[in-house]
Amino acid sequence: MDYRMLTGRLRACETASMPTSAPPPDLVVHDWPLPYEAKLNHRELSAIDLVVIHCTELPDMAMTREFGERVHYPEKGTGHSGHYYITEAGEVYRFVAPERVANHTKGWNTRSIGIEMFNLGRYPYWGDSRHQAFTVAYTKEQIQSLLLLLRKLKHDIPSLHYVAGHEDLDTRLEPASDDAKIMLRRRQDPGPLFPWNEIVPAAGLARLRP
Repeated sequence: MDYRMLTGRLRACETASMPTSAPPPDLVVHDWPLPYEAKLNHRELSAIDLVVIHCTELPDMAMTREFGERVHYPEKGTGHSGHYYITEAGEVYRFVAPERVANHTKGWNTRSIGIEMFNLGRYPYWGDSRHQAFTVAYTKEQIQSLLLLLRKLKHDIPSLHYVAGHEDLDTRLEPASDDAKIMLRRRQDPGPLFPWNEIVPAAGLARLRP
């Protein structure tokens, strides 16, 4: 499948001013299921109460898709991915349906939906202590699409109450690749440039920070 052929238009909407009880906005979501989606565990939507926001830290959709399709669990034939992906242009892709348990945040997968925001992050020096700064801001189009998606999910899944960053839930440290004496946060996504102060009140979800 040529990902460049998958395009869509998101209707303009001032999400922050909408009451969270309003019907979900018109949002175009491109279905692009991973080859192993049917092998992922099924769950009831009522089991979901959390959305986890991630940063891809990759340069393009092609590499992101390849990583998502990669099998990390040979016994099950499944891998690591979020449920939804939002490009810099604001396009939304669904790799895994919400009723399937995707492997995106260790220890939190059964109760959560993973949303991946396209951003270069620290690519390709994730573990290098000399390259830990995030320099690329999330786009206005991405944030608008994220808010629309969160409102839609909240409408469709009444049990959804919380939102968190991957970095909120995985606080483990690991040695830096350039100097093992330096311990770095294992996860820094969605990272320091993510606009939490805008997202949390507009989405009508509480930020979960265990």
